[in-house]
Amino acid sequence: MEGRSVYQARHTAGRILARESPVEADVVIGVPDSGIPAAIGYAEESGIPYGMGLIKNKYSGRTFIQPNQKLREEGVRLKLNPLRDTIEGKRVVIIDDSIVRGTTSKRLVEILRSGGAKEVHFRVTSPPVSHTCHFGIDTPKRKYLIGAKKSVEEIRGILGADSLAYISLDGLNESVGGGTEYCRACFDGDYPMEVPVLKKDD
Repeated sequence: MEGRSVYQARHTAGRILARESPVEADVVIGVPDSGIPAAIGYAEESGIPYGMGLIKNKYSGRTFIQPNQKLREEGVRLKLNPLRDTIEGKRVVIIDDSIVRGTTSKRLVEILRSGGAKEVHFRVTSPPVSHTCHFGIDTPKRKYLIGAKKSVEEIRGILGADSLAYISLDGLNESVGGGTEYCRACFDGDYPMEVPVLKKDD
């Protein structure tokens, strides 16, 4: 992306997010696998230690594309386990790459609290996903996207986190090298071409 690797872009996004949305905490963890480079960047920029707080079952798939809520919640439970030695009694910053339905994120907060986290501060290295992708990513209809219907504070309450913050669109642009020649339609609704004609989406 704009001459930099995906790892570098994620790492930079974490650093930018730490500047945009700082918080007092004891440890920074990333959601495996895509959240880890950003968590390292956030930790470096903030001075908060980085730790491995979630262990991933490598045989699990992506949870947000499961066909129903029960399967999505069960998928998260099977996919990730808390590492109590890292998070117990700690104020935890957790970094993820996006929030789509909110199912995974809500369960992550519950998992961290069950592992003994004192506080859970959620940070996201994308702006709110508020529009459907029509060009290859299997996202649900817009009415199912939590970022399309809820404010950041409302989403925070639904997740049960102590705080929630997303990277800004300008921050995202900076993380990929300052360019804007990439599709951001899932964040701003500005599609690069005419979208397919679909059944009316509430």
